[in-house]
Amino acid sequence: MAQNKMTIRKGDTVKVISGKDRGKTGKVLRSVPEKSRVVVEKVNLAKKAMRPTQQNPQGGITTIEAPIHVSNVMLVCPSCGEATRVARRREDGKLVRVCKKCGKDIPAAE
Repeated sequence: MAQNKMTIRKGDTVKVISGKDRGKTGKVLRSVPEKSRVVVEKVNLAKKAMRPTQQNPQGGITTIEAPIHVSNVMLVCPSCGEATRVARRREDGKLVRVCKKCGKDIPAAE
């Protein structure tokens, strides 16, 4: 299976553009390119039953962030502060992400 190219990376700030959490913004905690999904903090919260372990002897039900499809989020440009599409430009043999609205480079988060 071919590797999916995603313009959104861990540490980026994104805005949810569709679904039950539409309009919320948050930081990407994890990216799952094989499934084209990202985990965004405080977005798409789900309840999960946890079995008692040594770290969590009580067990019980906890709330976790579930993955959301990358097509439902849009990158927020750090320079203009707006949700934008992303262009990619090759610079010195490396791909650089570029904001479609203001035209400035988007630095790698993390």
